[in-house]
Amino acid sequence: MRRDKFEPLGVPDISNREMDWTGSARGDGGRVTALDRWLARQLLGAVGDPPFRIVLWNGEAVAGEHGAQGVSAELRFADRRALLALLHDPELHFGDLYSAGRIDIDGDLLDFIETAYRALDAKIADSHWHQRLSRLRNRPRRNSLTGSRSNIHHHYDLGNDFYELWLDREVMQYTCAYYPDPSMTVEQAQVAKLHHVCRKLRLEPGQTVVEAGCGWGGLARFMAKHYGVKVRAYNISHEQVSFARARAEQEGLADRVEYVEDDYRNIKGDFDIFVSVGMLEHVGTDHYRELGGVVDRCLKDRGRGLIHTIGRNQAGVMNAWIEKRIFPGAYPPTLGQMMEIFEPWEFSVQDVENLRLHYARTLTHWLERFDQNLERIRDMFDERFIRAWRLYLVGSIAAFTTGSLQLFQVVFERPQTNDLPWSRAHLYTAGSHGQAQ
Repeated sequence: MRRDKFEPLGVPDISNREMDWTGSARGDGGRVTALDRWLARQLLGAVGDPPFRIVLWNGEAVAGEHGAQGVSAELRFADRRALLALLHDPELHFGDLYSAGRIDIDGDLLDFIETAYRALDAKIADSHWHQRLSRLRNRPRRNSLTGSRSNIHHHYDLGNDFYELWLDREVMQYTCAYYPDPSMTVEQAQVAKLHHVCRKLRLEPGQTVVEAGCGWGGLARFMAKHYGVKVRAYNISHEQVSFARARAEQEGLADRVEYVEDDYRNIKGDFDIFVSVGMLEHVGTDHYRELGGVVDRCLKDRGRGLIHTIGRNQAGVMNAWIEKRIFPGAYPPTLGQMMEIFEPWEFSVQDVENLRLHYARTLTHWLERFDQNLERIRDMFDERFIRAWRLYLVGSIAAFTTGSLQLFQVVFERPQTNDLPWSRAHLYTAGSHGQAQ
């Protein structure tokens, strides 16, 4: 039975026409006027005149400054109102209209988005008006206690069986994998990522670990199984916590891993290690000092921690469509903004690594599996959902390959800790736990 958990997308019924899933309207979309052609050229100019051609609803093509030469893709509009909506707010309405079949791309979607990102970046390099306007139009949803639960439910409670179709089949990681060998499968790379995190934390048997935002619980079980630690993991997604508890029982780890269905702000206890992989994006900068206070409260005197997060080189909001339709409340921080977690509590940052291209490769593997399972996904969700999620995955690849997004891993410790490694060799040589990665 098909589920309808995905909220309706986009500009509600802009054209008042029933759509088919080729992206064309039933009807001629109205007569094309000189104003329509002018608006199409203005749209191309507004995004930096990339080598695209706009095809209007009557089949007429409009090119930008590149003319007919060097065109790499065609952007097809089903009707005039789709063109007007995209002109009004390209960041938000492109995803809405594409998902609904109101616009379509002739050409490679990844190449189209990468080219558009690079053209737009070049256009706004000397101006901040675009970011200011985007912030005013598309404010992120708040991450209060109640707001965070609603935001997480929107994305992560779509159903475990949906995510199982395209994530890795070993530990169900919905975060960036690590590819020390680029030919690795996503399963191998996710295991390599878990070892990489555990080695950065220098885990030892008998230590206690608290994890904030544990997903389907794979890291907690991995740490307990391979590194001999006890873990308490917090998460506010009911479906994920239920999955994690069942898997811990199956693997005989329930006595070493405790999954708590609660917000990170309610973490209790004293721990040797704090770890958070893929949660900071959902915290919001206005809560960073509060998060730092939670870490300070629960971390022992010589404790250490690691935060793994999507980030940016310069402060800026998440793509408006992804924030509103896919990841509500999401915000990727800069390293400078992350220091609001550490500086007020005098945590010492010991190591920073950027795995940007590793995330692009991870997403490429996810997209391949998503496409391989399209028919099974169609049994769960409608075509609008499928187009939206393909766009989300492809757009995310483009964001990492063009440098719009980064992937930071930051290791920190209490300031009085002196038993620090003299090199990073422990990350890359085999130790007593697992093989070298």
